[in-house]
Amino acid sequence: MTVLDRTNAMMEAAVFHGHERITIERIRIPDVGAGEVLVRVSRTALCGSDFKLWHKGAEFTAGHEIFGVVEQPGHRMHGRRCAVYIPIHCGHCAACLRGDTQMCLEVSSLIGWNRPGGYAEYLPVPENCLLPVPDDIEDSLAPLLLDTIGTSAHAVRFVSRVVPPQEAGPVLVTGAGPVGLGVILALKDAGYSDIHVSDPNAWRLRIAEAFGAMSHPVGDTGKRFALIMECSGAHAARNLGIEVVLPRGALVLVGENAMPWTIEEGKVFRRKDFYMIRTFYFPLGDFEPNIALLRCYKDEYRVLVDGEFGLRDLPQNFARFAEGKLIKPVLALERS
Repeated sequence: MTVLDRTNAMMEAAVFHGHERITIERIRIPDVGAGEVLVRVSRTALCGSDFKLWHKGAEFTAGHEIFGVVEQPGHRMHGRRCAVYIPIHCGHCAACLRGDTQMCLEVSSLIGWNRPGGYAEYLPVPENCLLPVPDDIEDSLAPLLLDTIGTSAHAVRFVSRVVPPQEAGPVLVTGAGPVGLGVILALKDAGYSDIHVSDPNAWRLRIAEAFGAMSHPVGDTGKRFALIMECSGAHAARNLGIEVVLPRGALVLVGENAMPWTIEEGKVFRRKDFYMIRTFYFPLGDFEPNIALLRCYKDEYRVLVDGEFGLRDLPQNFARFAEGKLIKPVLALERS
């Protein structure tokens, strides 16, 4: 394949300067390397993990929940609608051959973090990171196939081998953000029926209840659970999970937190067998089941996409998102 020469071509992109400052600037379209294609971005969903870039600044264009159209004339995927799988992976190491493409042993690079991402008009994408999206999935829902559905559903699938639905009893989800709400739907789909959720935000709790979960007081230690899905990333919620997880139960760390976390080895930690599990993103093989999950709960996922705006309006809407006024807003570079 001949790599197209776009050496002098320009595009608009968001620049994260740090100190909660984002500007929209014209920059050069990144080079498209061997084994890569250019993707014209249609939608990029905002994600709370980008707050650290908002605060500290970003070396590369941010944005990692990306959906767009391949713009590589002559390539077999030209014109295809695709979601972008963010972990760069070699495809031949032991992890990749096992199907754990999100944990490649040879490459440790993520699109939107260690290389240009989707808060821009274009980005180069390795061919093996293109995930074709069926035509019945609307543009604004397509980015949800990645973090909101992919990360959430992978966590549920992974722990279901340890605490299967028929043995779980009540399940607690801590945090009703996009991932926590995605976990609730994935739990329902997997057969978990007694789902409780805690979150200090009453608005998000109401959505969780509409999805079939029951409200549980934040910080309550009066009830214990065989399965706890910790989706907030808050250290207090993690510590609570250690306290209230039942013997032989599982605490699953789905939410992220870059700050150091200290675990006190008190008796509540020492005196029981339990699983503490960390899950990350999802393997490529999960993509088809993720599409099926989106099709099954389209109306629920539509509720989460509560804002859609162009690139010029990203700075103020990112600030609103950071304030908790939006759940899963979507940057829309092309209107349907």
